[in-house]
Amino acid sequence: MSILTETYTLSNGVEIPKLGLGTWFIDDDKAAQAVRDAVEIGYRNIDTAQAYGNERGVGEGVRTSGVPRDRLFVSTKLAAEIKDFDDAVAAIDGSLETLGLDYVDLMLIHSPQPWNDFRGGDYADGNRAAWRALEKAYTEGKLRAVGVSNFLPADLANLDGATVTPHVNQILVHAGNTPDDLLDHCRTKEILVEAYSPIAHGEILDNEAVAAIADRYGVSVPQLCIRYTLQLGTVSLPKTANPEHMRANARVDFVISDDDMDALRTLRERDYGDSSAFPVYSGR
Repeated sequence: MSILTETYTLSNGVEIPKLGLGTWFIDDDKAAQAVRDAVEIGYRNIDTAQAYGNERGVGEGVRTSGVPRDRLFVSTKLAAEIKDFDDAVAAIDGSLETLGLDYVDLMLIHSPQPWNDFRGGDYADGNRAAWRALEKAYTEGKLRAVGVSNFLPADLANLDGATVTPHVNQILVHAGNTPDDLLDHCRTKEILVEAYSPIAHGEILDNEAVAAIADRYGVSVPQLCIRYTLQLGTVSLPKTANPEHMRANARVDFVISDDDMDALRTLRERDYGDSSAFPVYSGR
């Protein structure tokens, strides 16, 4: 499971582990144990968000993991509804307090629009205000890196001229949904992409074409999908509270051929089942 020791380097020199633990839908009272399990297995990258409602548990898990804080990479996200400087400053401090940590390694604006208006109105001014708050916390040493999530090129362009360029853009990337233009755009801006839902929120498990490719490598569909996002050059953030799944998700020390990468890249599989109720899976 050597992937657990591999890192990328952000544009500001901070190292980030290539494989992380996503914690969406892990209840707050179960999050601490999930984090402790992951850290014991070897994970060093833990991702949460204000919107997940489990920062308290994640922070407890980090603090009680038995691994020094400076060896763990902890990310959280500013709630998508916060588009005001003062509110953002307060929310950043609120996350630190809830997590029980002196600093966070990475904090992101969760979405360029509030969830109830995803891909809707004009929030350019509000995003710049929220970004200034992240910059302030970054310069104060409360955050080691800052970034965004679900930002399209126009949303990123809105931050042009800021004191700090986003270090990360966390977006939906998986076999069946590979936003090549956005990936290329971020690469040219030296913005590292993090791939959330690399297993397509589980729906891709039933895809026969993907299963056939996985069989050729003697791996599971989740392992193939995680490896795919890693070979795209992204951080992969599969989410699970199951230690066996955590171990399996880290067993990705194989290489997908160029032909199979092309097949996965051109696959169009965006049926997210019940998850289509969530804005990021709604096709907008």
